[in-house]
Amino acid sequence: MNLGYNRPLYILPFDHRGSFEKSLYGWTGVLSQEQTDKIASTKDVIYDGFKVALRKGVKQENARMLVDVQFGERILRDCAKNGYITCLPAEKSGQAEFQFEYGDQYASIIEGCNPTFVKTLVRCNPEDDEQLNRRQAGRLRELRDCLHRQGRYFMFELLVPATVEQLERLEGDHAHYDRELRPSLMMGAMKELQRAGVEPDVWKIEGLDAREDCVIVAEVARRTLEAPRL
Repeated sequence: MNLGYNRPLYILPFDHRGSFEKSLYGWTGVLSQEQTDKIASTKDVIYDGFKVALRKGVKQENARMLVDVQFGERILRDCAKNGYITCLPAEKSGQAEFQFEYGDQYASIIEGCNPTFVKTLVRCNPEDDEQLNRRQAGRLRELRDCLHRQGRYFMFELLVPATVEQLERLEGDHAHYDRELRPSLMMGAMKELQRAGVEPDVWKIEGLDAREDCVIVAEVARRTLEAPRL
């Protein structure tokens, strides 16, 4: 079943975890409470910007925030109090293979945060490891079923990184890969996931250079949108 979602979405994404720790602050290993509080305070500043945008005219019914539990728990609580629509990440940060952020407890964590959307960032290349892709698809189908039982929308952020062999074939030219190879691989990954029963309500897709590729990707994403909406 694909519930679909076709209303305008203006999403402020600040669910970054590993990149805040390592890239922004240069921290590694287990964070101290002081370090955790520092990142949480940084995210409070971003949340303040969201509220300013609403005061300046962004329609609340179209505005969403994508924020994590680890550093954004108090933001999620405040959003619930104010009726702001939230999106929660389900993936463990920084992993090459999709893993649930809270392991077997993911369903209860999601239910406790009560987001409207749940997002997964997944790296999937149809020419990559077949067993890895199959394992990911099984977990993603499980998540999709859980979210629809809870009455939530499933948002899928698809990344299609080049394999070593693909880059060697293009003599290491990443721009050539993005322009000539990634669009067809992206469509192949989407179809492969759909065949495995992974039917997102919202696809979050990397940008493509050619308009015709964007049109075809949109057609693939709209494969089944006939079911009733939430």
